[in-house]
Amino acid sequence: MYVKTGDKVKIISGKDKGKEGIVLKAFPKKDRVVVEGMNMMKKHQKPNTANPQGGILTIEAPIHVSNVMLIDPKTGEPTRVGYKVEDGKKVRVSKKTGEVLDK
Repeated sequence: MYVKTGDKVKIISGKDKGKEGIVLKAFPKKDRVVVEGMNMMKKHQKPNTANPQGGILTIEAPIHVSNVMLIDPKTGEPTRVGYKVEDGKKVRVSKKTGEVLDK
């Protein structure tokens, strides 16, 4: 998967199209990511010991990874991701600028 936790991404489709956020969690087996403040959904919570009041919570739901695009840190624009082997390690490379994304 070309997106990792902590990456800045832009949503390219769905109800939050055009917005930018940071990846909080990545689920590679399911090809989904959770982006901070995006794809908010309401969850009804029963009262329990941790939350005695209960109520309706708003939380971020996972988005399919094909609906997000990584933002190039150099230009600030969305870019596709390529891979290159450098010093025996596989690193992510921006297709627009050719800059290495993994430090």
